[in-house]
Amino acid sequence: MELLGRYWWWPVVLVLVHFGMNGCFGCWEQERIALLQLEASIVNCAYEHNFSHWDLGNKESDCCEWEIVKCNITTGRVIQLTLYRTMSYFSRESAIDWYFNASLFLPFEDLQYLDLSWNGIHGWVPNEGFERFSALSKLEVLQLDGNYFNSSILSSLSGIASLKELYMGRNDFNGSIQGFERFSLLSKLEVLHLDDNNFNNSILQSLNGIASLKELDLSNNNLNGSIHIKDSNILTKLQLLDLSGNDFNAQVLKSLTAFPSLKTLDLSYNKLEGSFTTKELSELSNLEQLKLLFTLIDKSLLRKIGVMTSLNVLAMSYCELNGTLPDRGWCELKKLQEIDLSGNNFEGRLPSCMANLTSLRILDLSYNYFNENIVQSPLSSLTSLEYLSFSNNNFTIPSTLSFLSNLSNLKILLSDNNILALEPDSLTWIPTFQLKVFSLSSCSIKIHNRTPPRFLHYQYDLRIIKLSHNKLVGQFPYWLLENNTRLEIFIVNNNSFTGPFMVPSDIRPNMLSIDISDNYLHGPIPTNLGIIFPNLEFLKMSRNEFEGNIPSSFGNLGFLWSLDLSENNFSGTIPMHFIMGCGNLEILILSNNSFSGQIFPANSNWTNLASLHLDNNHFSGTLPTWVGNVTYIEDIVMAKNHFEGPIPIELCKLVYLDFIDLSDNNLFGSVPSCFNSSIIRFFQLNKNCLSGPIPSSFQNNSNLLALNLRDNHLTGNIPNWIGSLSSLRILLLKANHLGGQIPIQVCLLQNLNILDLSDNKFSGLIPHCLSNVTFDASADKTSLRSLSSGAYDLRSTSLYLNIKSDIIKYLPHDLSTVDGFLDAEEEVEFTTKTRTYSYKGDILEYMFGIDLSCNNLAGKIPLELGRMGSNIRALNLSHNNLSGPIPVTFSNLKQIESLDLSYNNLNGKIPPQLTEMTSLAVFSVAHNNLSGTTPERKNQFGTFDESSYDGNPLLCGPPLQNSCTKMRPSSTMPVDYEGEEGDIFMDMGVFYISFVVVYITVLLGIVVVLYINPYWRRSWFNLIEVCIDTCYCFFVVHYHKLVNFSLA
Repeated sequence: MELLGRYWWWPVVLVLVHFGMNGCFGCWEQERIALLQLEASIVNCAYEHNFSHWDLGNKESDCCEWEIVKCNITTGRVIQLTLYRTMSYFSRESAIDWYFNASLFLPFEDLQYLDLSWNGIHGWVPNEGFERFSALSKLEVLQLDGNYFNSSILSSLSGIASLKELYMGRNDFNGSIQGFERFSLLSKLEVLHLDDNNFNNSILQSLNGIASLKELDLSNNNLNGSIHIKDSNILTKLQLLDLSGNDFNAQVLKSLTAFPSLKTLDLSYNKLEGSFTTKELSELSNLEQLKLLFTLIDKSLLRKIGVMTSLNVLAMSYCELNGTLPDRGWCELKKLQEIDLSGNNFEGRLPSCMANLTSLRILDLSYNYFNENIVQSPLSSLTSLEYLSFSNNNFTIPSTLSFLSNLSNLKILLSDNNILALEPDSLTWIPTFQLKVFSLSSCSIKIHNRTPPRFLHYQYDLRIIKLSHNKLVGQFPYWLLENNTRLEIFIVNNNSFTGPFMVPSDIRPNMLSIDISDNYLHGPIPTNLGIIFPNLEFLKMSRNEFEGNIPSSFGNLGFLWSLDLSENNFSGTIPMHFIMGCGNLEILILSNNSFSGQIFPANSNWTNLASLHLDNNHFSGTLPTWVGNVTYIEDIVMAKNHFEGPIPIELCKLVYLDFIDLSDNNLFGSVPSCFNSSIIRFFQLNKNCLSGPIPSSFQNNSNLLALNLRDNHLTGNIPNWIGSLSSLRILLLKANHLGGQIPIQVCLLQNLNILDLSDNKFSGLIPHCLSNVTFDASADKTSLRSLSSGAYDLRSTSLYLNIKSDIIKYLPHDLSTVDGFLDAEEEVEFTTKTRTYSYKGDILEYMFGIDLSCNNLAGKIPLELGRMGSNIRALNLSHNNLSGPIPVTFSNLKQIESLDLSYNNLNGKIPPQLTEMTSLAVFSVAHNNLSGTTPERKNQFGTFDESSYDGNPLLCGPPLQNSCTKMRPSSTMPVDYEGEEGDIFMDMGVFYISFVVVYITVLLGIVVVLYINPYWRRSWFNLIEVCIDTCYCFFVVHYHKLVNFSLA
């Protein structure tokens, strides 16, 4: 006993040593080895980043600190492995085959949670299936979503007796599955997800043996009609059933009465055709939550649903319901706490019976057509409300919002897009609530002096405020920033606020997003902004009147990912501290300012950039080569600056580049031929000094929409591969030194909107096949609106409500977005109606034109040009060497607004049918060789003056001074089979016939004379004989001289 007392501490030491080696100071060695073996088995086909933080070479590395691994903090044993999307594939269908090997997981004896979802697993190694997981006695959660498992897996899973949650959504289960009967062995299984498979209606009966099941997800399967359940005791503990995304009818509710414990039912995205009886609804007396989002249902459900006395959550958004809300039935649900009726077509007034819903915490009436004065509605009686949304209706709202005075629990108020009116009694009131989220944007305001609601002066706990698009006036509401110390999102864009932008004096670490764009704010940016808001992620100050420099404190904004300072009066250079400090910057927009100097140093820290817009400033120097290291950049816009030098070849490394605009600079050299990205859609290098041929780098790029190389010094021909750009809509090669013939491959560009080849040296004929260009404004064409980039900030309302909501999980998109989206718009200059216009946005989508002017094109104008798509707006063939008549087929171009054929060698008459072109605004055939009368002065031709016809001396008629009666009548010109006037003065058929007749007549006359007169006959034959002798002597003499000369 004494010996035991002396050495009692030895077991304690052994335990401490044990945990010191295997627990408190790191993971177990055998589990570390098992993790390395797991990594080695899949590393060749796994995403690199999944194991990038595993310190594989360091034996001292603690595997409990590795990503995707979680250990018990006491024992050090691995309890969780998250291998979600570990395999390298972009979609389930294109997955790399991975066959499961259970032995790799058996060393983790305390494993409780294993996630193998979305890996495209096709099966398992022989004898290494999930049946071996029976040894993992503590495994409770198994995630197998997004793989290729089928019914063969079911028997092996039935041996994992400890399993509580099993997720098998999006696999290859089909029809009526045999094997679920073995799941009766899973006595602890409470959660089973079988969503996104292809089960049929018998699946519920197959699951009968899982007595412990509480949650079942069968959403997005092949279930339809109603469900026939034979066993009345099936799934007696089931509390949550998700049948959304199927094709059930209204009879399904009758079938679901077989589940006595059911509390939550989701039938969203179904077509519940038919009606519900009150008896069927009353038998679901224990149901607490009913979700019917995007489901076609009978409106009578709202009148009958009052019998479901336990209901506390009702979601019926976007169900195509209309009319007024009924004044009975649903108002009797005394326990109702959450109701969502958004996205329907309800109208009129809210029923007074809503005042009975005194337990209501969540109410969403947004996106309907309610149109009463909200002061007269029962909303003020719902004193338990925490979340109230009536956005996007036609409610008339008092400017003071005093009707909310009784709602002391209100936390979130969304009231966008309604009618804001001056309240008759506008006495100041002090609210009893403290809002956390308030949105009042895009309202129709019937008040002259529109200022922010007064009650906001008494709010001190706001986290999100949005007052955008209201044209509110007055000084910048600095007091909102000052009063609400925990403010996170501040959006007041598109108003009429004036004055300077001021920030609080103390640090506000919660501020994440500020949008003050589209106001009349002026002055400099506060120098301490980067210090006051150190965690700022989004800042938008565009379209104001700010001036000065970017403060160096911006370098403290380490979390900033989007900055927009465009369309102000900023100047100076970009501070180095800002360049080096904002390593997370993804969107930088400095367009339309007066920034100057070198762009950025070679060691810039902006490697995460996705959008870089620096256009219309005074930046100078060469283009930075470091941009080639910004791997994921999508759009670069540096137009209208003073950049010079060659285009760096480092830009060729940008494989995700979609939009590049370097136009209107002083760049020289050739266009790099390494631009071989098939992703790039908009390529603009116009108005530079680039030389050399058109690069072949775009060959076979089926995504390219716009190629703008105009106003450079390019040489050579248009390459034949131009026809491989099947999606091309804009081709601008104007004002270069290109020559040769226009290749017929241009005709393959059937999606073209604008083709501009003017001011070059092209020669030869105009391709007849240009008529293949349809000029169709089809919705199937890829939009020229270019790209949008940015992000939504979906924030859970559980952050702002006292109790987590079951139906309002996230703030609506129109509120939660940080408005970070930007458009890198394609802008095109094109000459029409004798002027150069700039087209972008929707106008560019519907602008169609061809300009071949100022070249050396010759020959006739092809008749086929008149058969191009009728949507063409402009056609310019002026300043060439074209000849022949004007095609009468031009009259088919009904939408054409500008037709310029001047300065050519066209002849013949002007077809009178051209007066059918009723959209024509500019018409010129000046300086040709046309003759005859001018077209009748009707429709648009009545508006053209003398300048349209100048330089044609043989033309007569108004508006010319030449009167056709004073001129010699012109001969009638024949018309060919195409209906086009001829360009000669004689019918060639008549000429040939006349020639043959005259020839025969003369020949017969000579024969007759020689036959009658013997003297003439002898003289004729003597003449022939003399001619023959003379020719014979000539040839013989000269032949001998030639032979003698060659012998000498």
